[in-house]
Amino acid sequence: MPNLPVTHLARIPDPLKLGRYRKAPELGPSLLFFSGGTALTDLSRILKGYTHNSIHLVTPFDSGGSSAKLRKAFGMPSLGDLRSRLVALADESVTGHPEVYELFTYRFPKREKNSRLKERLGEMAKGSDPLIAHISNPMRRLIRNQLGYFLERMPDDFDLRGASIGNLILAGGYLNNHQHLDPIIFLFSKLVNVLGTVRAIVNDDLHLMAVLENGERIIGQHGLTGKEVAPIPAPIRSLELCQSLDNPKPARASLRKKNRKLIEQADLICYPPGSFYTSLIANLLPDGVAAAIAANPNPKVYIPNRGTDPEQLGMTTDRGLTTLLEQLARDRQGPAEPPAGRQPFLDFVLIDDKHGEASQRPSDALLQRHGIELIETRLITRRGAPYYDEELLVSALLSLT
Repeated sequence: MPNLPVTHLARIPDPLKLGRYRKAPELGPSLLFFSGGTALTDLSRILKGYTHNSIHLVTPFDSGGSSAKLRKAFGMPSLGDLRSRLVALADESVTGHPEVYELFTYRFPKREKNSRLKERLGEMAKGSDPLIAHISNPMRRLIRNQLGYFLERMPDDFDLRGASIGNLILAGGYLNNHQHLDPIIFLFSKLVNVLGTVRAIVNDDLHLMAVLENGERIIGQHGLTGKEVAPIPAPIRSLELCQSLDNPKPARASLRKKNRKLIEQADLICYPPGSFYTSLIANLLPDGVAAAIAANPNPKVYIPNRGTDPEQLGMTTDRGLTTLLEQLARDRQGPAEPPAGRQPFLDFVLIDDKHGEASQRPSDALLQRHGIELIETRLITRRGAPYYDEELLVSALLSLT
């Protein structure tokens, strides 16, 4: 007998599922997100009320903001997006150690003298600063150790103005653990009781390089987002990894075994809204990511952006969908022949085409060609338009598990 696909009807939103997950979030499903930046911050805070098993694979290739100072000083992956997601998923109740949460979310003033900030960081490492003095041991000792190691390695000219203390703790732990991210992310997660799993897609110290349709080459994530420099003047033709900002030689990275297992075993895989190239596509560049996605039989969902993404200049919904599938098909470790002759990377596109101003509907021909199903449901409210309502988005994703 031929192998037939097994399907099930999903009610969106499904109040019975949502009620069950809300009642016992520690038993909730493992929704996996490929992301970066702050686009999923609010969604993550809502999600942890339904499941403590969500998985967030975050790009470490950013080159802007305060993370850029750390990358330049220590030759390390970007930490800012990891810290942001860890904090968003932290237990903010009394059991989650709010005093530690306060420290990890604190930033030094931008207008303070750098010499005074160095003194204050030293006071934190000694445990005498008010922000750390009332944290009980052994947590205080662990935090002081990471800050102390950062201080020992910090260049004399390092600018602490606007620095995130959470980033400095992560950087100290990275340097103290033989330049490996996982141990300090694990410790950080325990200190604030992170209600989910957050990991860098790879540990490599690499950067992004884009080639535009006009032939221009842009090195570094910060040059693509339209936040720190002018928006790109032409659409992006291709994105790849490179060695460094000063050495744009193409580079490769490979997915680690532990991250491959997370992808292969997730209850649902989501390609979420956010910066299309530097957050989503960047996470799919390492070898083995697409192969792991293809090995997972559970639902895979793409949610197109709302509003304006400077990285998607001139890009239609069809083009965005095609770009996503083309990137996944490039994986050097991907399957030679897709199962049953179909692409194994995407099952659903989730949209709300009734409550937003601009249509996001992909063409029927494109959906049929790739065997993708379109799901239309309420995702936008008047309060949050044109962007998604995170509560509705979380409800829709959970209902598909």
